[in-house]
Amino acid sequence: MPRQSPPSQPQHPGKLEPAIWQACAGPSVEIPKPNSMVYYFPQGHFDQASSAPRNLSTHLLAKPFITCSVVSVDFLADPLTDEVFTKMVLQPVGNNFPAESFHTPAAPPPNDDKDNDVVSFAKILTPSDANNGGGFSVPRFCADSVFPKLNFGADPPVQNLSVTDVHGFTWEFRHIYRGTPRRHLLTTGWSTFVNNKKLVAGDSVLFMKSAAGRLFVGIRRTIRSFPERGNCVKLRLIEEEDKEEEEEEDEEKEKRVFKRDGKGKLSAKVVAEAAELAARNMPFEVVYYPKAGWSEFVVKTEVVDAAMRIAWSDGMRVKMSVETDDSSRMTWFQGTVSAVSFQDNGQWCGSPWRMLQNCTLLNKKLILKGYMG
Repeated sequence: MPRQSPPSQPQHPGKLEPAIWQACAGPSVEIPKPNSMVYYFPQGHFDQASSAPRNLSTHLLAKPFITCSVVSVDFLADPLTDEVFTKMVLQPVGNNFPAESFHTPAAPPPNDDKDNDVVSFAKILTPSDANNGGGFSVPRFCADSVFPKLNFGADPPVQNLSVTDVHGFTWEFRHIYRGTPRRHLLTTGWSTFVNNKKLVAGDSVLFMKSAAGRLFVGIRRTIRSFPERGNCVKLRLIEEEDKEEEEEEDEEKEKRVFKRDGKGKLSAKVVAEAAELAARNMPFEVVYYPKAGWSEFVVKTEVVDAAMRIAWSDGMRVKMSVETDDSSRMTWFQGTVSAVSFQDNGQWCGSPWRMLQNCTLLNKKLILKGYMG
């Protein structure tokens, strides 16, 4: 196989087929459909911003959650990190302002489950996999269920794979079955992929096969925090008010730089603007990156309503299912509710966000998953 040149980096996020997006995001991620009813939680939205919000209007703070209709949903991939995310246009209920003037959604594709079937397998990269001079050890299940069948009569069994990433670029990998004991490997082409995608041990690579037999590859980034940068953010928050505009410009620049520190892809300014529009009953746009441990801030009304009907109390035993990092299975976490309380003073008075405190579970996840025990 000839040496592969890395493709140029895309400048704008590209739309993905919903089935491929869902496979990359994982089966535990649920995105509301157009025309469905949801609750929008500004607090949860601000949790994913790069810094704490400031100068929020009293009108917004008086609305800890807002009932909305979903106008449109776009399934996208980050042009720098390959992480999937979604853009949703929401219309607060009870407003006469035409949502179509903000964004006209495209007609939804036909709902054909057979055409949307995707077989996928994710693997957390080992140090050997992430070595830019080495190869990728392919799990047997991935080789058998996702990759085309090898000719085991050949010596050695080998084939070339054409795999499309979330931006539509095609990567060529050499898939060989060799070694003692024998195992499946991706060799030629893999190191170029590792270098171009800035992969490290702990990242997950997801191989997918569509119903038509096309091969795709996606990436889930491991979250790494940088305390030094976090301290700088805190220091910026106590600087003089006249530096606010400069800080916002810095945030916009940071968004265009590859980084793997998890939250912070959205500037506080952009999030605040969306939340203020929502509070004024105007259509607004939100961006959501599905990440393990992050709480959804746009949730189906029936899910939240069902959770709020539960008589939560101290000492209640609860459990919830959580997807493993490699999406290979769902695991269960159990715990005990240690406190139930609404915020009764300060900002967001009366908000149900974080109303549950639990000794072993992520408290936000409990309420926003509508957890039924």
